[in-house]
Amino acid sequence: MNVKDLAKKNAIWLIFIAEILIFTVVNPVFITPSNLVAIARQVAVYGIASVGMTFVILIAGIDLSAGTIITLVNVVCAYCIINMGVNLWVATIIALCVAVVIGILNGFMVATIGIPAIIATFASQTIFEGLAYIISGGMPIALERNTAFDLFGRWSVGIVPVSAIIMIICFVVGAFILTRTYFGRYFYAIGGNEEAAELSGIRVNRMKYLIYSLSAFFAGLAGIVTLSRTGSAQNTAGKGLEFDFITCVVLGGVSVNGGVGSMSGVIAGVLIIGALKNGMILMNVNQYVQMIVKGVVLAVAVGLDCMSKKRQTM
Repeated sequence: MNVKDLAKKNAIWLIFIAEILIFTVVNPVFITPSNLVAIARQVAVYGIASVGMTFVILIAGIDLSAGTIITLVNVVCAYCIINMGVNLWVATIIALCVAVVIGILNGFMVATIGIPAIIATFASQTIFEGLAYIISGGMPIALERNTAFDLFGRWSVGIVPVSAIIMIICFVVGAFILTRTYFGRYFYAIGGNEEAAELSGIRVNRMKYLIYSLSAFFAGLAGIVTLSRTGSAQNTAGKGLEFDFITCVVLGGVSVNGGVGSMSGVIAGVLIIGALKNGMILMNVNQYVQMIVKGVVLAVAVGLDCMSKKRQTM
């Protein structure tokens, strides 16, 4: 493999390295150990949820409910602990089960009823955002600090945040599913050609139930990390984050047309978005300008994917 091919294959990682160099030159604080640890904490939520989003986009689907699942998991978990006196570990399991139920509902609407994924998951987003407000009464629910629940979002092993370790484990599990399991190969097959996958004996509808449940589970786990980190269940905890997750996944090389992508690319996409957000904050970039930049990044990533797909079909 020549240098040109090697650079093309690892372009996403070269972009990440270039990003680090630029932000370091602009503000040397960017590369300090304390800031790198802060970035690791920030990207953990993105990374965990992006694993599930990867599965969905691989089958040419979408999950707009991911951000709302984070919010609802925050509210349900905190409500169980504070208002109902439930043990924090039991409350965590209950909240994750709620997330999976939402994923099953999304799977039912998409696979069984046949509602387009963008509409089905948008409906879930709207429904459960309203439910989160009803449960919390529109008010934050604060947790007690310095409890075992801090493990997920505030504790560290040495200088490495536990949340980052959870993210790494999720990436390993995601990569294992895609490369070492038969249903991981089914994800690619469904995304490549759903009709052909059905004719080859793959139970496509059953796989969609599994995929949307996995997406919801990983979003729920990201919600637990968020709650542990902030110590307070906010009704806006996950609002709009689904678009950040989609950006990470698509930027990482997972095709919106389905059937193409890898977990290693998604890792790079997550790191790029995390570093970009942190770097812009250090540069005191206006919040609304940050929104513009993230929108441009998403549009460029999807545009490049569509152009690549068009060249392949010519």
